[in-house]
Amino acid sequence: MEPIEIGIWVSAGMLVFVVLGMRVAFAAAMAGFVGLVWLRWNGFDYDPDRFWKAVTISVKIAGLTPHSKVSAQVLSLIPVFIMIGYLAYYAKLTTALFEACKRWFAWVPGGLAVSTVFATAGFAAVSGASVATAAVFARIAIPEMLKIGYNKQFAAGVVAAGGTLASLIPPSAILVIYAIIVEQDVGKLLLAGFIPGAFSAIVYAALIIGIAMAWKNVGPPVTGYTWRQRFESIPPASPIFAVVIIIIFFVYNPFGDAWGTPTEGGAVGAFIVFLMALWKGMRWTQLREALLDTAKLTVMIFTIIWGVLIYVRFLGFAELPDAFASWITSLDMAPLTILICILLAYAVLGMFMDAIGMLLLTLPVVYPAVMALNGGENVLAADSAFGMSGQMCAIWFGILVVKMAEFCLITPPIGLNCFVVAGVRDDLTVQDVFKGVTPFFLADGVTIALLVAFPSIVLWLPSLVG
Repeated sequence: MEPIEIGIWVSAGMLVFVVLGMRVAFAAAMAGFVGLVWLRWNGFDYDPDRFWKAVTISVKIAGLTPHSKVSAQVLSLIPVFIMIGYLAYYAKLTTALFEACKRWFAWVPGGLAVSTVFATAGFAAVSGASVATAAVFARIAIPEMLKIGYNKQFAAGVVAAGGTLASLIPPSAILVIYAIIVEQDVGKLLLAGFIPGAFSAIVYAALIIGIAMAWKNVGPPVTGYTWRQRFESIPPASPIFAVVIIIIFFVYNPFGDAWGTPTEGGAVGAFIVFLMALWKGMRWTQLREALLDTAKLTVMIFTIIWGVLIYVRFLGFAELPDAFASWITSLDMAPLTILICILLAYAVLGMFMDAIGMLLLTLPVVYPAVMALNGGENVLAADSAFGMSGQMCAIWFGILVVKMAEFCLITPPIGLNCFVVAGVRDDLTVQDVFKGVTPFFLADGVTIALLVAFPSIVLWLPSLVG
């Protein structure tokens, strides 16, 4: 049997296990190990006496592969970014940020919902985890919206959708994972996420205002704040902006050389938030909870990475990514049409898989195909299909797939943010949250379409770095 055929059979088997409910990490690790054994034994012409030799070789490959990748220093960004978010919560920076946004934006139709979106966007700039963002604002924003008469489904939908912004706005754990898998510059990818993330928040806000104007009882505005009260709300929320500025200057200093690596910037940001939390009165029990929550989420992410890396190594031996790239480039369709079909496939796949697992499983196959569509890794902009160099195409596609991962965080039946919001609020069911996020599917569709049509939204900041 040809290696490609083995790759197809093993991949199909893994997808069956995922659909049946097995965790992605375990399904991928099992499929990868079985595939490695099968490939090696196939190379031995299925000689019974050499089966255990095939197993032994596969065990060594499966054991070494995760360590060689996970030991990369850049992956330390993930726990650092997650810890910043949890420490910011216990430092009460999230409450201060929401209060500031409320005083500045609550006067518009649907004002509290708009304030929630901008507050989640601000919190996303210090938190690398969408789940943490959704959980935090489910506790802070939903009670405020219900208090003035918001529909509870709509209020829950705003928080669940707003939480997805943490996937795109740096620091972002998913962007770091993408950079590791496709071996691209982490700093440029983090820079690329700022404008699309802010753009997504503005589109959400516009949708909310439109809904509130169309249905007067959906989101009544909140008035009465003076200009003095508005300006007084800025200093308590300012540490968040300080952390954002620090991370930007560590990634890219517009006035000279960068201050350091993104990892160092994240560590400094975490230390600043930690000091702020102590100043705000954080106790040992709260610090313990923040560190435990960070560890739990980090372990979950790294477990998925370990399992998928075994599967990825198997795919390389099976030569499936190269075969898929060759097939994609041979299609008699415009490259942009093929790209849109790939993004639609992500939308469907995200209904059945979590965002990180989906990207880890698909990128080793899909990424080479997209790069081949554009003309290759080293293609110049003038010779490319999408009008950008190979490196810029990698960044642009990364932002697109991470935006699709955001979309998948709120799509039924697996939308993780919806389950988190429902889990935090006893008065909400998962069905309530899924109903509430439905209008935001339209907003995400508009955002993705504009990012595809106008790549400069994504590429302007990274292009400044050179």
